[in-house]
Amino acid sequence: MSDRVVAIVGATGAVGRTMHAILEERDFPLGSLRLLASERSAGTRVETKWGDVEVEDLATADPAGVDIALFSAGGDRSRSHAPAYAAAGAVVIDNSSAFRMDPKVPLVVAGVNDAAATRHQGIIANPNCTTMALMMAAGPLHRAAGLTSMVATSYQSVSGSGHQGVVELLEQVDLLRPDADALMTGGWEDPAPRLYPRPIGFNVLPYAGSETELGYTDEEWKLVNESRKILDTPDLRVEPTCVRVPVLVGHGVAATLRFGRSIDPAEAMDILGSASGVQLWDETVPTPLDSAGIDDVLVGRVRPTLGDPGGINLWVVGDNLRKGAALNAIQIAELLS
Repeated sequence: MSDRVVAIVGATGAVGRTMHAILEERDFPLGSLRLLASERSAGTRVETKWGDVEVEDLATADPAGVDIALFSAGGDRSRSHAPAYAAAGAVVIDNSSAFRMDPKVPLVVAGVNDAAATRHQGIIANPNCTTMALMMAAGPLHRAAGLTSMVATSYQSVSGSGHQGVVELLEQVDLLRPDADALMTGGWEDPAPRLYPRPIGFNVLPYAGSETELGYTDEEWKLVNESRKILDTPDLRVEPTCVRVPVLVGHGVAATLRFGRSIDPAEAMDILGSASGVQLWDETVPTPLDSAGIDDVLVGRVRPTLGDPGGINLWVVGDNLRKGAALNAIQIAELLS
């Protein structure tokens, strides 16, 4: 039995609860578990494999004694509290965007760039969940042929926006379902979306995230900048479009990949078929429903490029709460064991 102390920060959120579940599933070696969240959740008792644990208030909790701190409490709380945990001796594995592009902080996809984790200075960053899924396919192909460019269109589930996204989709489906005829003829009544700029029920929003420079959203820039950092390829050309779809869990990406040399589908499938953490589906098309609740990322529809031969088109989908967030954080912790 290890005597390490592991803390989950943001323990009562969807990713935090998934982190707790995965620690138990993988029998992660630890001596004790601490759970931290906002003041309103403090005092709640949670049954765990290591005994009942009382949720602590992050704002007042003492970071001393924590060996590994798994943060999933949002960027503001990470910026406010993660440095204190690192200074107290913990290795912080952060799921927010707060430190991803900090040159001193490794950005790690377990199974793709594991060696980067060893270069940490107290904080390691988890990539965006969409980037994560794509890198599980692109990383092994990059090692084989040298990725030079990507055109990537994401199809992101509402759980990527947190619990509010799930609630908004379900509410709108209930509101709009009785007006099926109107939905097909343009006579529907706007369900007054709150979280998203347009309705997500029975709809597709080609605008995931918040607009930043050049008309691209922050989600799209994450695909660009995080891919370059993870693959250590600063000149990688990326053309991103991020789309929100009426799916509860599972982010998919349709990608066109080009390399320093020609690569055909047979070689690509051979590489992907032996890649750790990847399931190659060559007979059935993988969907978000297939990815929900499993650790592996699913890859299918591997095809040659048509207009400019020598590249690969493929589809990749993964559970954004597991490999896209919680699982990867714990796999990073396992790399440090």
